Amino acid sequence: MKLRHYKELDGVRGLAALMVIFFHFFRDLCPPGTVPPLIQKFSAFGWTGVSLFFVLSGFLITRILINNKGTASYFLNFYGRRTLRIFPLYYLALVIVYFILPAIENTPVPDAGLQKWYWLYLQNFATTFKWPTEGPEHFWSLAIEEHFYLFWPLLVFLLNRKKLKIAIPLFFAATIITRALFLQNGLDVSRFTFTRLDELTLGALLAVWEVEGRLVTTTAKKFLLLFALSIIPVVGLWVFTTGQGLDLIQLSKFTLLALCYFGLIGYLVSEKEGHFIKRIFSTRPFTYAGKISYGLYVYHPICFALTGKYLPVDSVFLSLLVNCTLVFLVAGASYHFFEARFLKLKKRFPSASDGNQ
Repeated sequence: MKLRHYKELDGVRGLAALMVIFFHFFRDLCPPGTVPPLIQKFSAFGWTGVSLFFVLSGFLITRILINNKGTASYFLNFYGRRTLRIFPLYYLALVIVYFILPAIENTPVPDAGLQKWYWLYLQNFATTFKWPTEGPEHFWSLAIEEHFYLFWPLLVFLLNRKKLKIAIPLFFAATIITRALFLQNGLDVSRFTFTRLDELTLGALLAVWEVEGRLVTTTAKKFLLLFALSIIPVVGLWVFTTGQGLDLIQLSKFTLLALCYFGLIGYLVSEKEGHFIKRIFSTRPFTYAGKISYGLYVYHPICFALTGKYLPVDSVFLSLLVNCTLVFLVAGASYHFFEARFLKLKKRFPSASDGNQ
């Protein structure tokens, strides 16, 4: 079966990348007092772009796996295509951070023992359990995605649709329990694989519902209502409790975010074609940002560090313009001249459909 391509979800991927970029810009390049406090507060909400990525990824990956289940070379084709999409840019970025930038700036290369967790995709374990490490801080989310890719295809392969629908809420509940246990032991719950699976698995549930034909126009309003009911407490909590580290908030916020973005994505894929919200996310700026979103996410802190050191700008908004322009130029060049060369090789690992991947 050929999967439907949702152009608007390319735009959602672009939105998620932009949210994270704005968050890091105002957090890292705007000291307190340089922008109004309300802008600083709302910019912190951009961090939830990672949650949007997770729900979207859970949906897109699961629908591809279900669609390809039973085909020849199910595992080989999935992992071959994922490897070509993820590894080249990921390891290029590590080479840049660990070797090229230190050579340019005449700074020491981090010890191999500090690098190893990043090369092994275990950086989020290292930061959670405070193992000595040094590398791109934001790569923790890439480790979670990679861990999801490792075990989720096997689960989809082994379970029929009925059992998969049972497994998803079990994973969802186990994630919340794991967060509670981590909080009891004073551990960070924001970057560990098994404390963030509720977002990925909720996206997976959306994929199962799509296969069952439940994502139809008549359900769009229900998804919109869920989005509206969950976004209100999410924004309220972010504005009034950001930085307080309350255990109850740490326990519940990722579930609220998962429901919020589950509602948004469910609404977009259920709503009738031509709806103005779908058209907004299908516009060229959003879909192009989605196309190069991996590079936007990977490169933006590197670009921020370089502009902050070599091209400082006094005006906050001019600095935002300069930094975003540079990030888009670098990510676009990376996609067209580097990543695309590997993406062309995906034809060696045929898939029934790429969907939005």
